[in-house]
Amino acid sequence: MAKTRVLVEFGMGTSLRRADYTEAAARALRDALWRNSVNMAELFGFPKETMIVEAQIGVQQPDQVDVSALTSIFPYGQVQITVAEGGLDIDKPDGAGRTVMANAAISVFFDMEPAQ
Repeated sequence: MAKTRVLVEFGMGTSLRRADYTEAAARALRDALWRNSVNMAELFGFPKETMIVEAQIGVQQPDQVDVSALTSIFPYGQVQITVAEGGLDIDKPDGAGRTVMANAAISVFFDMEPAQ
């Protein structure tokens, strides 16, 4: 069997006032997930639990993201989350804080036989 990607979705999330990198990442993941109805498991006849879900998140301070808090966003599948430097930090005009922006890419894979 070969790990085969069948779907990629993208999302963006922000923390407008608290500069909370985990919340911005969570909103980016939800943005990618909740705009779509993914029926890949049913389409290929696999149980939803066999979905291999890889999420990549970009924020300016990756070490500030609590990855364990993000896994509960996914309703099923084998989830792996990676956080890297990316996104944006936007300083407030009055100098009192910043807005945090996170980007997310979610890829869904299945172990499948290659097409002949």
